[in-house]
Amino acid sequence: MALEPVKQVTGTGVFIPGADIDTDRIIPARFMKCVTFDGLGEFAFYDVRFDEHGNKTNHPLNDARFDGASILVAGVNFGCGSSREHAPQSLRKYGFNGVIAESFAEIFFGNSTGLAMPCVIATAADIKALAAVIEADPKVAITIDVEALKVRTSGGLEFSVTMPDSAREALVSGRWDPIQELLDNDAAIDAKAKELHYV
Repeated sequence: MALEPVKQVTGTGVFIPGADIDTDRIIPARFMKCVTFDGLGEFAFYDVRFDEHGNKTNHPLNDARFDGASILVAGVNFGCGSSREHAPQSLRKYGFNGVIAESFAEIFFGNSTGLAMPCVIATAADIKALAAVIEADPKVAITIDVEALKVRTSGGLEFSVTMPDSAREALVSGRWDPIQELLDNDAAIDAKAKELHYV
């Protein structure tokens, strides 16, 4: 059975500046000892949100103006580095429902799609304009329209975004979870296995 389609997500946003934000910065390796992904949210960006003494830094996620933000806005090559699935899991558990960036590392993008967390690509100019809108009004509503491939804000900013057709189709059709796809096709898998002499 198809899962819930993800045709659009709406929420407030937070801009996290910098290029090449890698998966180790998103979730430090020492927090990856969990059997499940539960509880990872509190450790998202931990080493840049806190100093060595556990005191909060001036990281955007520590700014009370952005409490409850569910749309993450970033720069170039977001989610690069190692292919750990824990990185998008930690963002999802933190409360993010979508990411808008100039570009994404391919494996991070795929893992995010499998969590029903759309990642859309915008130009540098549009990211800059959106970051300015968020800074001016942290409570502005941001909508990622996956169907129309647009980003809109309640303040009137609108721009086009891109994402691979396969990811877009998986999200809007509710077929974004590969495990569910296997479960849905259990009978077909069994039938194919019986046709194969080596199974």
